[in-house]
Amino acid sequence: MAKAKFERTKPHMNIGTIGHVDHGKTTLTA
Repeated sequence: MAKAKFERTKPHMNIGTIGHVDHGKTTLTA
């Protein structure tokens, strides 16, 4: 669900967001 949320927030960075989510929430929190 977080993936879809981030995708909607930053569609132009959806690819990067997916990668970050895949790596872990630590990257998003940082």
